[in-house]
Amino acid sequence: MRLFSLGLALAALALAAPAAQAQTVQRHLVYFRDKTGTPYSVAQPQAFLSARAVQRRTRQGIAVLPRDLPVTPAYATQVRNTAGVRLLYTSRWFNAAVVECNATALAQLQTLPFVRTATTLNRNAAASLPVRNPVRQQAPAAAPRTTAVPADYGLAYGQAQMIGAVAMHNAGYRGEGMQIAVFDAGFPGVDQMAAFASLRQDGRLLSTFDFVDKDRGVYEKNDHGTLTLSTLAANQAGYFIGTAPKASYHLCITEDISSEHPVEEANWLIAAEYADSLGVDVISSSLGYTTFDPPSTDHTYAELNGRTTIASRAANLAARVGILVLNSAGNDGNNSWQYIGAPADADSVLTVGAVDTLLVRGSFSSIGPSADGRIKPDLAARGVRATGLSPGNGILQGNGTSYACPILAGMAAGFWQANPTLTAQQVRQYLRSSGTQATNPDNFVGYGVPHFVRAYNLANPGAPLAAGAPRNPADELGVFPNPAGSELTLQLPGAFRRQALRVSIRDSRGALVHERRLAATGREQAPLQLPTLSPGAYTCTVEAGGETRTVRFVRQ
Repeated sequence: MRLFSLGLALAALALAAPAAQAQTVQRHLVYFRDKTGTPYSVAQPQAFLSARAVQRRTRQGIAVLPRDLPVTPAYATQVRNTAGVRLLYTSRWFNAAVVECNATALAQLQTLPFVRTATTLNRNAAASLPVRNPVRQQAPAAAPRTTAVPADYGLAYGQAQMIGAVAMHNAGYRGEGMQIAVFDAGFPGVDQMAAFASLRQDGRLLSTFDFVDKDRGVYEKNDHGTLTLSTLAANQAGYFIGTAPKASYHLCITEDISSEHPVEEANWLIAAEYADSLGVDVISSSLGYTTFDPPSTDHTYAELNGRTTIASRAANLAARVGILVLNSAGNDGNNSWQYIGAPADADSVLTVGAVDTLLVRGSFSSIGPSADGRIKPDLAARGVRATGLSPGNGILQGNGTSYACPILAGMAAGFWQANPTLTAQQVRQYLRSSGTQATNPDNFVGYGVPHFVRAYNLANPGAPLAAGAPRNPADELGVFPNPAGSELTLQLPGAFRRQALRVSIRDSRGALVHERRLAATGREQAPLQLPTLSPGAYTCTVEAGGETRTVRFVRQ
């Protein structure tokens, strides 16, 4: 990965003068009045966004707006140079900075003419504070299984089968070419576990960053992230396969389990901007915020209207720039606070509740509506006696919407892979429309449990898939190398090898950029000379004898 994206996304990860020790040092979100004097322009987004990020917007008809511009560099410099202030991050979308300083230094910052206001995010976490895990509960001992599961998936089969992910894989969509950012509390073991070997070896683990400690080390801390990632990315045939085993991933630590303060919502915001700048397609977040440690103030139910909390505002902005955001509903269904948290209340987010094998809601799964009366959660997936992997590559079984969210996120990525011309919000709508309660949604499981085949057929009424109909891998179209250079080699299905071929290449917006015919050769492979293509994602469609196969590739 190029440092270009990291440097721009984290825009000012600068070390500054040590904070004063006479008073309590806290983290604050300092808002600026404007972006006056910025050298950046919406007409030249490549100066602060990766090519993939720009392409994602272009494909969905989303303009680059002034909110996307980085903070005015001169403002960041003055903040950095203020005595006793450590500048941690800047936020493009909020036009703000996360700083660390004491009250005296904060007062000095607030005298700067371009500073509008500031809000305190936390106190320093005491080492003696108890560890608090993100939303997860331990299940009772599993009952003996009486039915067999396909060997490749192991105990992950049921949760994948429920939402059509197995049929999706059989149809040739395993997340290839899609990028998923996972926000969590740590990913110990991911750099060594057998289940993630292909993720590492294929170069699909694209980036890591710890937004709590401001470094790239993520193979540490709480294993909750390892668990959630495994339901998506694990790919150990005969043992455990996740719902998007061929996608590419960015691992982000945003959660500080030593304490609970709004600074974690600010971490979520900065991580979302980071994901945006890299061109990420999907964010999977098994996190939620309602109550905090003193002296921070808990959120009230009235604040859960999708536009008040830091995390919810950030999630909506991520959705506005074309990212599909999925967030767990929370595990407060059995508590006096029954409701979803932030950012699960955000209006453009797919909020995911938990169900059991019979599609019945887990009693712990948080409910809606949002404070402004919207249906929440949006959808549900397996979260009762669901399975994931521990850092030692052992199988864990548990309850929690933390399982349901990434399980569904992997299917959502594959659905978008299969329908690359859709916008993120169209993907969200098709998935909701495929739910088991699509015609009668409620505030317990929303639109119900979605299914890949139902969603695909809604999006492609003229070319539906048969439910559960597997394709033989030998009948699939393949391409290599991927990413491609000036030439692409087609790996042809058996039925295509003795027929003339019509080959079409479309860009990420669905526009035709190249078309040609190839004579029948009887060979398994056919070389294809590519035209001059801009860097980005493309689809290659091959037609022969009334049949069509499509595969996605990337031009670097």
